[in-house]
Amino acid sequence: MISRIDLRGDALPEGSALRDLLPRADFDVAAALEKVRPICEDVHHRGDAALIDFAERFDGVKLDQVRVPAAALERALEELDPAVRAALEESVRRARLVHRAQRRTTRTTQVVPGGTVTEKWVPVDRVGLYAPGGRSVYPSSVIMNAVPAQEAGVPSIALASPAQAGFGGLPHPTILAACALLGVDEVYAAGGATAVAMFAYGTESCPPANMVTGPGNIWVAAAKRYFTGRIGIDAEAGPTEIAILADATADPVHVASDLISQAEHDPLAAAVLVTDSPDLADAVEKELEPQVRASKHVEERIAPALGGRQSAIVLVDGVDEGLRVVDAYGAEHLEIQTADAAAVADRVRNAGAIFVGPWSPVSLGDYAAGSNHVLPTGGCACHSSGLSVQSFLRGIHVVDYTEDALAEVAHHVVTLAEAEDLPAHGAAIKARFGWKVPEDK
Repeated sequence: MISRIDLRGDALPEGSALRDLLPRADFDVAAALEKVRPICEDVHHRGDAALIDFAERFDGVKLDQVRVPAAALERALEELDPAVRAALEESVRRARLVHRAQRRTTRTTQVVPGGTVTEKWVPVDRVGLYAPGGRSVYPSSVIMNAVPAQEAGVPSIALASPAQAGFGGLPHPTILAACALLGVDEVYAAGGATAVAMFAYGTESCPPANMVTGPGNIWVAAAKRYFTGRIGIDAEAGPTEIAILADATADPVHVASDLISQAEHDPLAAAVLVTDSPDLADAVEKELEPQVRASKHVEERIAPALGGRQSAIVLVDGVDEGLRVVDAYGAEHLEIQTADAAAVADRVRNAGAIFVGPWSPVSLGDYAAGSNHVLPTGGCACHSSGLSVQSFLRGIHVVDYTEDALAEVAHHVVTLAEAEDLPAHGAAIKARFGWKVPEDK
């Protein structure tokens, strides 16, 4: 059901050599890029008409308009299962607590008397959020994208989600209800690359956005790459991943259930166990079989995910070696199920999010920990962070020097300008002092 990689005995290689030994899904964004290019340009040239045509082609829905009527949002919230509404409200409450604490404040540094640099934080003007459709419905993704954007103070927030034939061409009603709950009233029935193109170029009904965030399939990732430079993006999200670093103290029932929890997302989902305990590896393999049989989505998602090249049990000599492996892997979600898990987690350098001990499973983070579940995949955690309030903010330096403060440093500026063979830079300083650089004070 799941393969093994034995890295015991020999010294672990460094850098890319170790990364190359670890399982990873095939996810060729470059190949998909060529397929989304004509779709994006059609949206550019034909606007809403192209969106309507693509909804019919890809989603089997004939739309009259792309924007979701306000009445549909209100109705979705009114008809939402009260238990689901309560769960969403609690998820929002916890997410706001965490993301509100991420807000940055303006800070002024006095460099010299009369010379200050202030860093102020300004939200992007408009953001387009994406909530996937497809195999599952993700109201949690609405929360994880909208809450940090709102807490950052983004003044204009829109959301797109694929049209659903089963719901009269509207996005899934739970998506609409989550939008209404959050006060996001600008919602569009658009999916995949067409949604990203709509936000990037703008159409008759949708003004262009400065930034697009949210998870999606390979077509969403390819469209984000296509528009890099025109819009800001959070990341090119690939298939979801879980890595678990565990030793003999871990409960195989917990470990198996957590591997399955991510495998049920997608046949390309990655489930990786790194352990120094062959007994735990055996127990987890044994436990996977009955748990998988008792699960939903076995044939179309879980079984191919666990059996794919992207999933494995990796055997190592010890927890120290396991840490090297998980840092090389850079998982989207990393669970630490070892003795003294908090201390081990503190040593991790590369992960989208870290879940400490047996009572902090990834499923908690997906919905109600307060953390954000829009996280870097494909090893990008070695250089990128998950979605946060900072994702929607721009730091702007404001430089304010008096004449005396500039005079004090003028000769250094001129010297450096001439060292770089940019004499006009120095001349801009000299011009302020009658073309004569003041003496060093």
